Amino acid sequence: MNKQAIGVFDSGVGGLSIWKEITASLPYEDTIYLADSKNAPYGQKSTEKILEFSVKNTEFLIGRGCKIVVVACNTATTNAISFLRSTYDIPFIGIEPAIKPAALQTKTNAIGILATKGTLSSELFHTTSQKFTEGVTVVEQVGEGIVPLIEAGKIDTQEMADLLKKYLNPMLDANIDHLVLGCSHYPFLIPTIKKIIGTTITIIDSGEAVAKQTKAILERSNLLNTQRAAPHHQLYSNTDTSTLKLMLKNSKEQYSIEELDF
Repeated sequence: MNKQAIGVFDSGVGGLSIWKEITASLPYEDTIYLADSKNAPYGQKSTEKILEFSVKNTEFLIGRGCKIVVVACNTATTNAISFLRSTYDIPFIGIEPAIKPAALQTKTNAIGILATKGTLSSELFHTTSQKFTEGVTVVEQVGEGIVPLIEAGKIDTQEMADLLKKYLNPMLDANIDHLVLGCSHYPFLIPTIKKIIGTTITIIDSGEAVAKQTKAILERSNLLNTQRAAPHHQLYSNTDTSTLKLMLKNSKEQYSIEELDF
């Protein structure tokens, strides 16, 4: 199984922020990325729908021989990963908001979390937040409307900037010193976010941590590809692939993109 690919799925193109960290950390591993853009965003869907999509995506990747699956979606992780791990006999890596480092490192005792409704309302998020944020003011904000704009390729637009200002200004008023990005789409907005919040607030996303965990699990499971050949990356989307191509325009990786009906 060592030569088989790492599978990655997300509710659209946002998981590419995770995929990029994985390909940088594991330069000899093939990957298969699945963008379920047709059903994005997951954050507004019911738990039952999120589970349905997650199972469908997982079986797509397993059907193509993936040796491990990275759930590169906060909402899918918090709502479905326990079921996936109990159902399928391969390792799963999840992604959830990095509340712990923000809560432990804050000096102002105030942190902000920008995430989807599905993540912020999940039991896993609630449990993690309660565990680490005692005595810390947590400003939670549902990033409604952000994912559809990113999926439409409208990242560097005034519409996006105005939406982010609306969501981030209350956090600035609360004197946060750490901002947790609780959706894999959001790291693509970091340049715009920095223009709004400045350089003194630490922005935390989970990409690097997920890549490290993926590598650790592959090593522990003896699944690392030991051959030093150039990898190939296959990316699939169930909508028009133009945004996917836009997000990858500066990538140095060898990849193929295909639109599928699923």
